[in-house]
Amino acid sequence: MTDTPQAGTPPAGPETTGHEWDGIAEYNNPLPRWWLITLYATIAWAFAYWIAYPAWPLLTGYTGGLLGYSQREAVLSEVEAVRRDRDARGQAQLASASLDAIRADPALLRLALATGKAAFGDNCAGCHGGSATGATGYPNLQDDDWLWGGTPEAIERTIRTGVRSGHGEAHLGDMPAFGRDGLLTRAQIQAVAGYVLSLSGRPGTPAATLDAGREVFAGTCAGCHGETGTGNPEMGAPNLADAISLYGASPEQVAATIAHGRKGVMPAWEGRLDPATIKSLAVYVHGLGGGR
Repeated sequence: MTDTPQAGTPPAGPETTGHEWDGIAEYNNPLPRWWLITLYATIAWAFAYWIAYPAWPLLTGYTGGLLGYSQREAVLSEVEAVRRDRDARGQAQLASASLDAIRADPALLRLALATGKAAFGDNCAGCHGGSATGATGYPNLQDDDWLWGGTPEAIERTIRTGVRSGHGEAHLGDMPAFGRDGLLTRAQIQAVAGYVLSLSGRPGTPAATLDAGREVFAGTCAGCHGETGTGNPEMGAPNLADAISLYGASPEQVAATIAHGRKGVMPAWEGRLDPATIKSLAVYVHGLGGGR
């Protein structure tokens, strides 16, 4: 007797699970040992992680874990370490120095410009652009046209308190909606828009329209923008006699501004950024080329 199959006997087929679909059988092959070891290791790791770290929610909190780890505490610790490092590199001096003193000290100025550039990219570039050239509704910080003043002190205050931000010292100047509120007729709005465009040397407005617009401007707009339209930084009234326009300079855009008013908002950064960073931002923005 022998177990050797006789010639012509087909070999035994592979073991199957007994399941078959449309003549296709399912093999019952064992999983690779390395795969099983990896699976069991990950299961063991998951249980160990649940025990060691915060993992399971409770009615009023969560399990703290044996290690007592807290992401919040870790982040706060890292922030504090960065703050100490910055203080060691002169940030404390920036916080205590005046803007004039910072600009007069080459070492402090370099530090302020470096700090301000980094802070601008993180906090301001989203609105004003990475190169600070602005967009429609967001001022260009590289020109010399400032709604609230372009001195370092004025820039620092604007950054610190914002515009219509809810801060107690925020800039609050508003432009009325002359059309929406029924203060001017459509014809008056069209006339004064043409006159405003003429202040910056833009041609094309008929003389009769200019005369009508000049009259409306003197009685309605000059109180904020000045008789010659050069603006008033104390009120946030822009200069209308230059070629810079925050919301566009076409006749339609100017008319829309007059009809509906403008109430742009800038957040207050006091409380979000430390005093040294706010001063650094003021020095950096002033140094972009548009500060006075």
